[in-house]
Amino acid sequence: MRMKKPPRAGVWRKLMALVCAAGMLQGWALPAHAGGTVVLYTLDGLENMYRDVLPAFERAQQVKVNIVTAGGGDVVNRANVEKNSPKADVLVTLPPFVQQAAGLGLLQPYQGANHAGVPAEAKARDGAWSTLMNNYFSFAVNPNITPHAPRTFADLLGPEYAGRLAYSNPLTAGDGMAVIILTTQLMGEGPAFDYLQKLEHNVKFHTRGTGYLDVLLSRNEIAVANGDVQMDLDDAANGGLSIKPVFLSVAAHEPPATLSLPYTIALVKGGPNAANGKKLIDYLLSRDVQARMGDYFGIPGRADVPLTGKNSAAIRSAIAGVRVVPVDWDQVLAKKPAWTARWKSQVIGHSDKPLEVVKPK
Repeated sequence: MRMKKPPRAGVWRKLMALVCAAGMLQGWALPAHAGGTVVLYTLDGLENMYRDVLPAFERAQQVKVNIVTAGGGDVVNRANVEKNSPKADVLVTLPPFVQQAAGLGLLQPYQGANHAGVPAEAKARDGAWSTLMNNYFSFAVNPNITPHAPRTFADLLGPEYAGRLAYSNPLTAGDGMAVIILTTQLMGEGPAFDYLQKLEHNVKFHTRGTGYLDVLLSRNEIAVANGDVQMDLDDAANGGLSIKPVFLSVAAHEPPATLSLPYTIALVKGGPNAANGKKLIDYLLSRDVQARMGDYFGIPGRADVPLTGKNSAAIRSAIAGVRVVPVDWDQVLAKKPAWTARWKSQVIGHSDKPLEVVKPK
């Protein structure tokens, strides 16, 4: 949730040094044949969906899909590093990173026939990006270890969670940034950062991406982590992990709250295989593929495709009674630089707490 045509030797060495230092790639493979490839940069969480739906596309189009997987912010940062010589054709990430990518001039507006089914509020007005799969932010616990899950944000400040919490780095992971977004939406900016500062006393570390946290929860190395509904349910059902999504409220008498955190898809500006990139986007937004989103614990990005499939009931059950907080993503994008600076100074401060914890290869 593997990859691309190598640049010239000197650039390759510099790029690989940068990548290794950042620790951002989970997979790397060279394309099988030039001219018949498309390079997809994607955040983690959609591995099972890609595994199941991409072979049909590859057979029909005689195109090999090469995938680079990293955190939602990492894939955008990588695309920005390569801006003058793009290596990716298609980008899949989360808000507000997709809006950041558009603002950096990394995306090429594209609206195929299948984009019409995506509601106006779920895609960019200029066609720069579109929702691929709807999803929701959540926290997660190991139900075998934590049968009585926390119910409020204040619960996480208790001594029983000292050194037993983790959430992904907001600088590199969309789900990590969502921790800041949701708390500021619910509490207000000042109180939210005061809360996150207090919460940090119980935080064990921050991971570069979010996917590895499910593994750590299942191993009982931590008790609570951030995540999202689609990834957590999928990891529990198909990954053999003991995890369960939970939602928190600001006060015990209030309903739990979340925010929509959709997977978005976009065409990379100047990508080496733009025609194949458009074909891939059209395919993933096709009615047939969208109708399968429920199988992977996601909700179709297209409003004209109903939520169906073997796991649709589990999705509805997971989010029943949870309030969805509206988010102005343009405002979030404007606030993001100040928020990340404040998180680094006020929350993580001068601690030696790890920020780059990644899943072993």
